[in-house]
Amino acid sequence: MSGGGGHGGGGKRRGHEEEHEEHENHERWLVSYADMMTLLMVLFIVMFAISQVDQKKFMALKTGLSAGFGAPVAMLNGADQMLSVGGSVAPDSVNLSGSAGGPKAPEIATTSVNPEAVAELQKATEKAAVAKEVGKLKKAQEELQKALEKAGLKDAANFRFDERGLVVTIATDKVLFVSGDATLSPEGRRILATIAPTLKSLPNRLSVDGHTNSIPISTARFPSNWELSTDRATGVLRFLASSQGIPADRMYATGFADTKPLVKKSDPRANIRNRRVEIVVLAALDNAAGRAVAALGNSPEATAPETSGTASGTSSGTDSSGSTATETGAH
Repeated sequence: MSGGGGHGGGGKRRGHEEEHEEHENHERWLVSYADMMTLLMVLFIVMFAISQVDQKKFMALKTGLSAGFGAPVAMLNGADQMLSVGGSVAPDSVNLSGSAGGPKAPEIATTSVNPEAVAELQKATEKAAVAKEVGKLKKAQEELQKALEKAGLKDAANFRFDERGLVVTIATDKVLFVSGDATLSPEGRRILATIAPTLKSLPNRLSVDGHTNSIPISTARFPSNWELSTDRATGVLRFLASSQGIPADRMYATGFADTKPLVKKSDPRANIRNRRVEIVVLAALDNAAGRAVAALGNSPEATAPETSGTASGTSSGTDSSGSTATETGAH
């Protein structure tokens, strides 16, 4: 009986082992196969990615390195030959790695930036910007002239250009102001009201300049022609801002006294022609150098250069030409 029991127990164990063998995973090769296919896919994706070269970005990087290091830079052996002008792939003979055993392509230095070409390009760009701005100012001049002609004030103003922009000259003699005074006349208000709509429509800043002739003045209100010219300029500015709605932050007033005459003092017309107020429509041109100076000057790192000797701290309020002019007739 015991032997039979032992035999029966052995049969159960074998049955259990056979049942375990039936659940053995015979598809493990699929895992390795999937891993291999994944790696092959990644390989082909990487190969496809590195075969696409952005010519513009490559040339920009090459030029930047050349300019930054101050000398021609060879990116890689045969770097200039990676892509032709048409974008085709370089021939197989190019050895990018420079490994031993294969022909090594000669190093081709990148072309350095040509300062003359850059200067020419900048000059051409500035010239185009100036031409565009002058065209806009010419159109503004035509609109101002048409407005004056329509109001019957054809000869009330003259126009010219200087380095600042369009200059609208209005004579003060019996037009804007009476002699020795800075109060706007009715005729002067009419002239300013006629040209104000066109000036208001422009995006340009305006400079209102007061000028006198060479006859001195000395009164309680105007000790000199400086005060007279400044008051006349600010009087025109106040009228344009308060009565005509031109934004005050677009304008500023300056008095030049007799330092910038239109004609020489010896000219018989000097006393009349040099008494004037000028409204300058300033050219809207970019002044990158001026902004750079302001930024550097206002930075805390900026320091004054060391100088030897004594420097003069005085400045002159007269024109560099040394010419003079002032106010006409009776004050």
